[in-house]
Amino acid sequence: MSKRKTPDETSRVLDTDKTFVDLNESLEHRFNAELLDEPGERLATGLPESLTINIDLPPIQNEIPEDEAAVRIDDVAVPPSLLPSTLTGEIRLGETSGESTPAPTTPTRSELPRTRTGSAYDAILGGHVPGTTNDYPRWSPSELSRLATGEIPRSTPAETTRRSDSLWNTGEMPRVPQSGDASRVEPLTPAGGTSVSRRDRMRGAHDEGPESSAMLTADRLIDQSKKTRPRPTGGWNKFVYGVTFGGVNLGDSPAERARKELDTRIQKAFEGGTRFVPVLTRKGGVGKTTITALMGMALATTREDRIIAVDANPDRGTLSERVNKQTRATVRDVVHRAASVNGFTDFSSLVSRDETRLDILASDTDPLLSEAFDENDYNVVADLAARFYSIMLTDCGTGIVHSVMRATLQRADSVVIVSGGSVDEARLASETLTWLEANGYGDLVRNAIVALNTATQGTNLVKLDEIEAHFKSRVRAIVRIPYDPILAAGSVVSYKDLKPGTKDAARQLAALVVDGLPTRRGA
Repeated sequence: MSKRKTPDETSRVLDTDKTFVDLNESLEHRFNAELLDEPGERLATGLPESLTINIDLPPIQNEIPEDEAAVRIDDVAVPPSLLPSTLTGEIRLGETSGESTPAPTTPTRSELPRTRTGSAYDAILGGHVPGTTNDYPRWSPSELSRLATGEIPRSTPAETTRRSDSLWNTGEMPRVPQSGDASRVEPLTPAGGTSVSRRDRMRGAHDEGPESSAMLTADRLIDQSKKTRPRPTGGWNKFVYGVTFGGVNLGDSPAERARKELDTRIQKAFEGGTRFVPVLTRKGGVGKTTITALMGMALATTREDRIIAVDANPDRGTLSERVNKQTRATVRDVVHRAASVNGFTDFSSLVSRDETRLDILASDTDPLLSEAFDENDYNVVADLAARFYSIMLTDCGTGIVHSVMRATLQRADSVVIVSGGSVDEARLASETLTWLEANGYGDLVRNAIVALNTATQGTNLVKLDEIEAHFKSRVRAIVRIPYDPILAAGSVVSYKDLKPGTKDAARQLAALVVDGLPTRRGA
């Protein structure tokens, strides 16, 4: 038989349960308050075992395959101490509450060292950077893993700063842009290129990357110490080289080197058509025709292209008499047959060729027809000659106001003024320059060459130095043509039989004229 509780007993039990619930709630609030106020380092020990969570981590990989280390950069653990705080984003709190160390600022471009070698990948993989000093110790994969897990203590801020400075100096740390954005890092090695310059390679530096074909230069490949001196071409040095069978090579003498240098100047290449050089003066009998033939022979002997001298003297010129005639054709024949000239073979039948390969086109020999050669006729001859020749010399007459002179000067790239050694000849040559300046040819005067012919009468009584001093103030250069009996004869000029001094003067005149001619048309 069960015993039923009385109402008083029931009320006492309910009061007891209520008191127990209130006690539990009070203890729970108190425990939560203590939990919030609990210091972090005592929190873990204060928790009951039922709230502890155990996590099984995978084993640490101490070895990384070389192919993965070379390709998968993200799999390599990089210690934060190797990078500045601006790149890791790390914030360091001070030792005392309420205090913090100032965050390091990003160095500007002007504060960074100027020497840069290596790359960011070299710093991550621990590769060696060629040519660097003070190399920072490189970490093995196992050491990197220990750094990541904390088995190796992290460096202090001072040590990190020193190590970072060392990385900046050796170039193993990538550059940060001047704007301070650490997320954008400039690569030290150009894409598809190499960090070693050509100058560094000349000094013996090498890089593991592939080289481009531009690195195979003659300066790099040719051993200068093994280059042999070219064999001498003249004089005593050539004789010594021959009798010793090449055992003694003294090289070219100073005179031979000067000759070769003069040849190089005369052989100057041109682009864009024929160069026109008129030879003129206001006085006859000063050797203008002889100077034209002499200069043309010097050009034709040295140059490989074609040279022509045209006699444009309307007063019966004598240029064709300076060479052995091979035809009786004149400028008049060229004008009449211009339409039928289809090539150089047709034109060459109208000119006489010297042994030096100089072509000469004679003027009209009939005095009654010579005046008929005018400006239009000269233009026809010049246009036809421009198809086959590189340089055209024009032997002008004394009639400086003739229409042919106007057409000649309009095409001229440079002029040669011939002066004799007497007082009146020098004065008339100077007046020719004055006339050119007065008629708008000042550029030709400043670029002109004066050929001073010393074979005329009265030269031995005149101070030639004073004549040269006068013309030096007006023209670009002056050349003295010495006396030579072959030139004074007024007949056929045999270039090979001239005196060495005469040929040297002719070559010097030719070189000066070529120096003043533009390499490109319009330059």
